[in-house]
Amino acid sequence: MPELPEVETVRRGLATWVVGRRIASVEVRHPRAVRRHVPGPEHFAAAIAGRTVVDVRRRGKYLWLPLDSGDAVLGHLGMSGQMLLQPADAPDEKHLRVRFGFADEGPELRFVDQRTFGGLALSEGGADLPAEIAHIARDPMDPDFSDTAFVAALRRRRTEIKRALLDQSLISGVGNIYADEALWRARLHGLRPTDALTRPAVGRLLGHVRDVLAAATDEGGTSFDALYVNVNGESGYFDRSLAVYGREGLPCRRCAAPIRREPFMNRSSFSCPRCQPRPRGAARG
Repeated sequence: MPELPEVETVRRGLATWVVGRRIASVEVRHPRAVRRHVPGPEHFAAAIAGRTVVDVRRRGKYLWLPLDSGDAVLGHLGMSGQMLLQPADAPDEKHLRVRFGFADEGPELRFVDQRTFGGLALSEGGADLPAEIAHIARDPMDPDFSDTAFVAALRRRRTEIKRALLDQSLISGVGNIYADEALWRARLHGLRPTDALTRPAVGRLLGHVRDVLAAATDEGGTSFDALYVNVNGESGYFDRSLAVYGREGLPCRRCAAPIRREPFMNRSSFSCPRCQPRPRGAARG
């Protein structure tokens, strides 16, 4: 699933291409793509046509396009969602779900989603912040993110550090890949209990989270297949810089020990057994 760097890459592309343009038409090709919009596809299309996009914003893994009506188009990419800018005469993608045409007859915006886990909705009055995502915490790249509040909240949790990093009510935008990468940089095993970490340790970890997210965003995110691309259809290349994620059995880039893979919440965690020793008493997967 796309994480903060991938979604931020898409946001930046959309900001370049759609801000200030008036939406002339909306075509919903598959109702599942707007299933979160309760009034239905026809209402979704009618409420957006004729409106102008005034900005493109993000919270965590959600995007929204504020409109001049005060409403917003809210989107989540899910596992395979893509927001593509295409010439109007370009052939339709096989998994094209929603098409936005613009009054200037320039490139149209297409929402393409193979697995249909993503989707779009109209958030009424949601231009500043859609109510549907107001419960999601700010991400560590947000200028208004409070380091002090995060450190205190994390140390109050009685959980494991990796679970805390994936808790979108505590810190948003961090998923499995970048949690593993930040923990490797911080030399912490994901099973370390949060209430046993010192404030300086949490502060250092947060710094590594930011470093990883910034580096990945600079490289357009991480693409393991063709499902994640930017608005121009190009893949990110941060996968070349990954230190642990997906590198089971390969040498640690710091100490050369073979990277291990462990089960974690129906997924996998990757870490270095030497740089990130398992905490005492932690159950093995």
